[in-house]
Amino acid sequence: MKLQERGTLLIPIDFTEQSLLAIKQAYNLAKYTHSKIILLHTYDKVGEERYEDLKALSKQTQQESGVPTEFMNVKGNIYTEVPRIAEEIKPAIVIVGLESHMSSKNIVGASASKMIRECKCPVISIRGKEHRDGCENILLPLDLSRESREKVDVAVQFAHYFGASIRILGVFSLSDNAYENQLLAYSHQVKQYIKGKGISCSNKSLASDKVAETVVEYANKIEADLIIIMNKPTLSIKEFFSGTEAQKVVDISNLPVMTINPEKKESMTHFGTGF
Repeated sequence: MKLQERGTLLIPIDFTEQSLLAIKQAYNLAKYTHSKIILLHTYDKVGEERYEDLKALSKQTQQESGVPTEFMNVKGNIYTEVPRIAEEIKPAIVIVGLESHMSSKNIVGASASKMIRECKCPVISIRGKEHRDGCENILLPLDLSRESREKVDVAVQFAHYFGASIRILGVFSLSDNAYENQLLAYSHQVKQYIKGKGISCSNKSLASDKVAETVVEYANKIEADLIIIMNKPTLSIKEFFSGTEAQKVVDISNLPVMTINPEKKESMTHFGTGF
């Protein structure tokens, strides 16, 4: 998977502090990818459109970012409208500020987790209040699933945009030595691939059965600016960064998280044989 340049960044807006922070976080990415910004506001009933506020915010965003900015005002639920609009306008990325933490009971409802899963493009979710001007350090958790490989090229693209380094993290269970050995070999292979792209890269392996917590803790330890994870429709014992584990990383992380949904195709050829 590769991110499109000269495309669109879609940013859902509800005028909370967190959604306004998401706009500012998008400035540099919009510049580097030569993308325009579209602010998406949804409302439940007539009288809640906030048209003038959106117009002013769009103008302010364009002045501050230096990139073309538009807005959309749509009646409906934000969680259902974002995937629908994203399917319609095909943005490169959706960038969303999330105020509250998700709970497992909301996974099948009209929730942030469902919205992220249903967007075909990558989604960057931001829960922390800290504004990050740029991206110097990317954390790339890996597992052995085929789908996990798709996010490597996206991480490479981001690293090129921002001049960032990539830190690979493999998490394994102490009770599965075979998986540990395969993951170590694969992580080393990915590291060599990334270095071959001219990007600084290191890899680390940690033993833990609390995958999401370990990822976020390590991300904070190395002062990562972005965590890139992969969604999957199903969850197996060894596919740590899929399904609910991916959603949990989004839920508990105080750092920006990019979630990528796998492309539907039979084979992956990004990295040649062996990947």
